[in-house]
Amino acid sequence: MLAHPPSLTHLTRAPLVFPPPGARAPLLLLLHGVGSNEHDLFDLADSLDDRFFVISARAPIMLGPGAFGWYPVAFTPQGPVGDPAQAEQSRQTLVGFVDEAVAAYSLDPARVYLMGFSQGAIMSLYVALTAPKIVAGIVPMSGRLLPEAWAARAPDDALAGLPVFAVHGTRDTVLPVSEGRAVRDALSRLPVNLTYREYDMAHQVTAENLSDIAAWLTARLDERGQPEP
Repeated sequence: MLAHPPSLTHLTRAPLVFPPPGARAPLLLLLHGVGSNEHDLFDLADSLDDRFFVISARAPIMLGPGAFGWYPVAFTPQGPVGDPAQAEQSRQTLVGFVDEAVAAYSLDPARVYLMGFSQGAIMSLYVALTAPKIVAGIVPMSGRLLPEAWAARAPDDALAGLPVFAVHGTRDTVLPVSEGRAVRDALSRLPVNLTYREYDMAHQVTAENLSDIAAWLTARLDERGQPEP
């Protein structure tokens, strides 16, 4: 039993390759899409670097049985319409949850990565752009950039070098590829370290893009080196 359990319901997978004595494992935080839950992305952990302590978090808003979201959203002919106030509240919740998780599981605060799908991708961008000091890199999958995230972004010098691997499907009918390209175009104006790739897929995760994501995450761990005890 954790003395101070983190505030969001979540699943964990401990590292399969443990850090050296005295060192702490990196954290990979998985953020699901609207209408899903913490089980949705958890199986992806089996395809990712064994050095990660993986946490798959449940969004705080219940939308129905087994269905949760980071903020309510309506899909209209003009595009998705969300609740900015609730999105901001969930952003604050996630920022706090990162600190809670790092403390609760004795993880490395300098190696925290966010990997989100759809609304989880939106939230990973929101957190990283507004609180870049708490993340070492993000993988937004099939998401979009909230205007609020762009407006509240940290200064350029705080964002300099932030690793981002954004992916999107060219056949996505939920959040069309134009949303992914808008993310690409916006982030290209910032001094982040951006990689953007499109795949012949719908609103989904495929073996091909998951393999690329896994390789990218491993490269980020390798380039940072082993943390000091």
